[in-house]
Amino acid sequence: MTADRSAALTELIAALGPALSLDPTELDAARADKSGQRAADAPLAIVHARTADDVVAALRVATAHRLPVVPRGAGTGLAGGAMAGRDRLVVSTARMTRILEIDAVNQLAVVEPGVIVAELDAAAREQGLFYAPDPASRAWASIGGTIATGAGGLMCVKYGVTREAVLALDVVLADGTRERFGHRTAKGVTGLDLTALMVGSEGTLGVIVGATVRLTPVPRGETATIAAMLPSVVAAAAASSAIMASGLRPAALELIDPLSLAAIHRHLRLEAPAAGGTHLLVQCDGEQSGDDAERALAIIRAHGGDGRLTTDPADAERLLTVRRSFHPAMEATGHVLIEDVAVPRSRLAEMFAAIERISADHGVPIPTVAHAGDGNLHPNFVYTGDTVPEPVWRAAHAVFRAALALGGTLTGEHGVGVLKKRHLVEELGESQLALQRRIKAAFDPLGIMNPDAVL
Repeated sequence: MTADRSAALTELIAALGPALSLDPTELDAARADKSGQRAADAPLAIVHARTADDVVAALRVATAHRLPVVPRGAGTGLAGGAMAGRDRLVVSTARMTRILEIDAVNQLAVVEPGVIVAELDAAAREQGLFYAPDPASRAWASIGGTIATGAGGLMCVKYGVTREAVLALDVVLADGTRERFGHRTAKGVTGLDLTALMVGSEGTLGVIVGATVRLTPVPRGETATIAAMLPSVVAAAAASSAIMASGLRPAALELIDPLSLAAIHRHLRLEAPAAGGTHLLVQCDGEQSGDDAERALAIIRAHGGDGRLTTDPADAERLLTVRRSFHPAMEATGHVLIEDVAVPRSRLAEMFAAIERISADHGVPIPTVAHAGDGNLHPNFVYTGDTVPEPVWRAAHAVFRAALALGGTLTGEHGVGVLKKRHLVEELGESQLALQRRIKAAFDPLGIMNPDAVL
């Protein structure tokens, strides 16, 4: 350790006391997130912040010593954005877990960043409201982390992604300055929208220490859920596009390809699905849910599929569990590179066809699920060994290029992290990438905030 880093540690210990950890086990855990990748070496230390003041103190010392900082929530990210390597200070907000306010009149909640998504949703439902962003990791992902990555989820097709749910943020900037961006009001357009800029910034602009988020009234009436099977993934994608083109707005519209479905059934010890069949899950809510579901089912049948419709809540939850078990099912088969691209809804079938071609060309199975209602696909690459094999990387890069060629994007909800950083210029171009770097420099002139990720 250099003399400067030793001096930084001494100051951190003095400023933070027991909130600073040098525990080797904790430092080793901070090398990785849920992406399956790991930094080569462990970070310098980890701050277990319990208050915003802890974050302020940590960043002041980091700025004084030009110490790189990696903000971290629950560590459930899938793009490597919270991995911390040598000479990094991890600032964790996982222990800032208070729900400070639920305002039923203004339909909002004020929370600390370590609050788990599902816990906020459960608290809101006690007052007839719910928190709409619904990532598959909702049972363990933190609010701060999902805001930092711009997370999405199953219900985004109707209720929007995390960006639409965030009204205001409390942020600590690189030099330890604390700022509040946004508002509690239903409307607000004063100045540049720095709140939206923070959403999806992946810890490169500052550390989120508080959030004011929008809540939504629980829909009236029954929820109608369809579990359907179609003869191919392309047919299922076409049916999904047709459902959205019809004017229907299901709460969830999820597609599970044959490889994924077979793995999920094995993981859950369910009867094996029909070979080659593609699963489509449609959920409609609100007072017209039954009629909407019948219309969706008619469209599915017109595309060569069929399914059953249920309004039983327990049955619907079992069907949702199948979709939410995708990642655990993949992890049960080996190491997983979990990817995330999005294309216009009208080109979803083309993207699935491209994935099938890429799989055949590279000899790499690519089990894929999709938030079909908004064109967001999650191709997965399962491998053995400690590092991603080169054929898998080549196939993944081909998937990225295919999405861009169809007018899509490199990431719909997981973020860029470190895994897609090299591809950023392909989507943004040199001039826009340079502009984004200048914006980062305005927030972080020393370049200490998550310097390995995104930009």
